Order: sequence, then C-alpha cells, then structure tokens
Amino acid sequence: MHETTDIQRRKSRMIQVGRVAVGGDAPISVQSMTNTETCDVAATVAQIQRLAAAGADIVRVSIPTMEAAQAFAEIRKAVDTPLVTDIHFDYRIALEVARLGADCLRINPGNIGREDRVRQVVEAARDRGISIRIGVNAGSLEKDLQKKYGEPNADALVESALRHMEILERLNFREYKVSLKASNVAMAVAAYRKMATLTEQPLHLGITEAGALRGGTVKSAIGLGMLLAEGIGDTLRVSLAADPVEEVKVGFEILKSLKLRKKGVNLIACPSCSRQNFDVIATVNALEMRLEDVQESIDVAVIGCVVNGPGEAKEVQVGLAGGSPNLLYKDGRPYSKVANEDLVDTLEKAVREELKRRATAAPVIPIKAIS
Repeated sequence: MHETTDIQRRKSRMIQVGRVAVGGDAPISVQSMTNTETCDVAATVAQIQRLAAAGADIVRVSIPTMEAAQAFAEIRKAVDTPLVTDIHFDYRIALEVARLGADCLRINPGNIGREDRVRQVVEAARDRGISIRIGVNAGSLEKDLQKKYGEPNADALVESALRHMEILERLNFREYKVSLKASNVAMAVAAYRKMATLTEQPLHLGITEAGALRGGTVKSAIGLGMLLAEGIGDTLRVSLAADPVEEVKVGFEILKSLKLRKKGVNLIACPSCSRQNFDVIATVNALEMRLEDVQESIDVAVIGCVVNGPGEAKEVQVGLAGGSPNLLYKDGRPYSKVANEDLVDTLEKAVREELKRRATAAPVIPIKAIS
C-alpha cells in the first residue's frame, strides 16, 4: 500500500476554530469562503452545506455591514460548520458576530482604530473562546509600508503581520493564526518561510487571487506545495475564481498528493495512450463524479494497459488493469474479470463494498480464480 508522508511539520501552537483544532499535531485543515450575498441567508446556508459536504473543515463568511451581521445570526443557527467571520475596520461588527456565535474573527487589529476598541474585540473573543486570524494581503498593505518598501514584497508582508501580532501579544491574547497572502507565488512563499522562523503561532496558507480554476489550481499547488513539503502550514485555503466547492476539492488533492491528509478517494490514473484497452479518461471522469460523496480515505487505480496496470493495482485497495481481459484487483490481489461496458459500475461497486467491508473487518475473498 502507498506509504505515509515523511514530512516533518513545523512545531506550532494549537488553537481552536470551533470544534476544529488548528496547529500543533492537528491535521492540516481545509477552508473555503462563501461568495453569496451574506444577507441572502438561504443562499449562504445552502453554499455552506455544499462546502461541508465536499469536506470543508472551516468556512469563512464576509460580514461587511451590520445588516450582514444580523443575517449571520440566522446562518449560525442553520449550520454547525465552524465559521470564520471576515471583518474590516468596524469593531462594532466584530463585537456583534462574536456575540452571535462566530468561531473565529478574521480581523487585523491595527485596522480597528483606537486601543480601547481593539481591547473590546479581544476581550469579547477571550470571553467566548473565539480565535482570531490576522490576515495580511499584498493588495492592502499599510500606506507607510508601501512607501518604505516601494512595492509589496515578502519583508513588507511580514512587517505588517508583526505589527498586528504585537497588539494581540500586548493584550496577552495568543489564540490567533496568521496569513500572509499574495498573488505572486514567490512573494507569498518567501513571506511564509520568514514568518515560520519568527513565531510559533499557526499559519494559514493561501495564494490569494490565484485566478480561474485551472491557472489558480496550478499556482496554488506550486506555492502551497512548496511550503507544505517544508512542513510549513496548519490550515489552508485555495483561492479560485470558481465555485468554492472546487477550492475544497483542490485543497484536499494538494494535501493528499503530499500524503499529509487522507480524505476521500485518491484516484490514480494513467494519462492513456494507444496501449489502453478501454477509454481511460471517460472511465475516470465518470467514476470521479460517482464517488464525490465518499469521505473515507481509499486509494483507487485505473490503468489502461498491462504495462503498469498490475503493478499499480497491487498497491491500492481497488484497482483496474486493462488487458485481455481487464482485471479488477481488490486489496492487492486479482479479483475478477471486467468487460469494458461494465467498468464504471464495477469499480463504483467495488469501492463501496470495500468501505463497507472495512466497517465490519471482513476478509477479501476473490469470487473466482483468475487465469
């Protein structure tokens, strides 16, 4: 079976976002953010439920106005997913959503204003067991830092974050995480690397405004993958100009590729060539759609020919090797022959049977000898 990761994660302080632990030895959590109008409670609730069904551990909701805060009250009642509220400038909105059940406040203390206002927000968070996320973005750096550095860079991002962190530290509040996002991959990576040496607070990873589905996925996979491979990062969001559910899917795929998280189907498939005995691409696409609901971890291989097929199929829980005939493998052993017209149905059934078998610890018994 496929090996576990040998990545040594950076030691960080553990905080809570509702029921989800972030940092320490907790699994790296995957987040997304709603893009509905927050005051449209029904649409926002429906999207949060879709994100949770896709596996999102945490969902962020923008609260730009006091009206949105009141809508949040209804949203909070309708879902049990840990919710981060995104707030800028107005401390009164932060106080309100803290009262209404936010699990984390995404707010930069330095943007709130007077010390007494910041203190009120921090005390509200402390009293209710709410964490805070300091979120620095290259597109909204303080004016004096823009003047000092001339243009956004990694050092400017880190200096901005340290300013906000100092405020929370001065108020003896340690239940916070930090993000330093930029759309420039190299800049974001450099900022996170530097910050990882300066604090033990958990780090929220992201390449902000990464782009559309394909381009944004590539940029995020490169940037986040570099950091995660170095052990940096405790929670992440993939920022895509796409359905937020896609952010969750991509986030888990990044973690699964580095063996940092096991959740859902890990689908191993060949790119196909003239050796294939069946239409690999169509089979994989159909199977992926049918298994979108699976949350348990399972490795599935779909390989079109006998060159690499048997080897890959032997390394996973459910595998298919193309040939004459196609062979279905279960738990590393040949299980049955499969006709081309039955591939998707047979693979889906095999996956679901394997998950059911695990629950009862029943042995895998081939239905007949394979010759």
